[in-house]
Amino acid sequence: MSAAPVLSALNQPEAGGWSDEPLQAAPFASSSTTDDSLLDAYSRAVTGAVERVSPSVVNIEVHQSAGRTRSGEERERRGGGSGFVFTPDGLILTNSHVVHDARRVEVTLADGRRLPASAIGDDPASDLAVIRIDEPRIDEPGLIAAALGDSQALRVGQLVVAIGNPYGFQSTVTAGVVSALGRSLRSYSGRLIDDVIQTDAALNPGNSGGPLVDSAGRVVGVNTATILPAQGICFAIGINTAKFVASRLLRDGRIRRSYIGVSAQTVPIHRRVVRFYNLPKETGVVVISREEKSPAHRAGVREGDVIVALEGHPVAGVDDLHRVLTDVRVGVSCSLTVIRHTEKMELRIVPEEAANA
Repeated sequence: MSAAPVLSALNQPEAGGWSDEPLQAAPFASSSTTDDSLLDAYSRAVTGAVERVSPSVVNIEVHQSAGRTRSGEERERRGGGSGFVFTPDGLILTNSHVVHDARRVEVTLADGRRLPASAIGDDPASDLAVIRIDEPRIDEPGLIAAALGDSQALRVGQLVVAIGNPYGFQSTVTAGVVSALGRSLRSYSGRLIDDVIQTDAALNPGNSGGPLVDSAGRVVGVNTATILPAQGICFAIGINTAKFVASRLLRDGRIRRSYIGVSAQTVPIHRRVVRFYNLPKETGVVVISREEKSPAHRAGVREGDVIVALEGHPVAGVDDLHRVLTDVRVGVSCSLTVIRHTEKMELRIVPEEAANA
């Protein structure tokens, strides 16, 4: 049997008979057109977000003390990072590790102007800081506040754009997606930062403090860290956390946190104890040592006690204890639930403000 009729049948018209018309490539052309349209839409989203936010992004140069030479001369160390203007009067949000212990701060605006700045407050526990441009002239161009979004509204897979100054390359743009939400990241102060955004938008040294932006040009995060040597695993602090921290820094210059005066570590709790008391968690916080004249000392907490709850909030580990010891607990009597040997006890404790929050 000849193959010709089979090939010709592919071009057979509905009315019957054979057709000599060539095969149509319309489906392939249509697919290519669709792909081009999608790429154009993606490009427009990225460029639109960049155009809205770039005027607000600044390069931060920091001068820090690096001790003294043998002759007694003071040494100076330079560092830097990124930030973004979030109020028209020159308030800038950035990372704490960018400006911590800075003797002098200078910012370079998107239009190239260099202006001195001073620290309003920084919070190492959340790795956030607020600085202010000294005596800004509001009538001058270039001092544009970025629009702040809602990090709780983010979805995994959503397009995000990072803008910053990696390695001094000013106004560098990278794009990616939200890789995960609700991550926890330990700050350099040792505390855990909650609700961190994971993204594959490339970040490098110098991006710290820059904005993570959605397709509408709203800041949804503050870029803060990468995991080396991993690729495509980068983190940003949610803008909702940044709003709270910034408001407290502007009000008090610092974040008030409470403490109870114990040294502790996370330990498993025996299953029989968990079942007998119907505990919601199978781990708790064992008290290794207790400071004298501390809230824990006055409450009757002993070494070896396992803390399982504070004011009804389950405590499964040291990080949980840090979470519930917020500023609202300072000076307020709280119930502290502990397991002493095999006995469950309720103590009353009044947390105090931590000296170095």
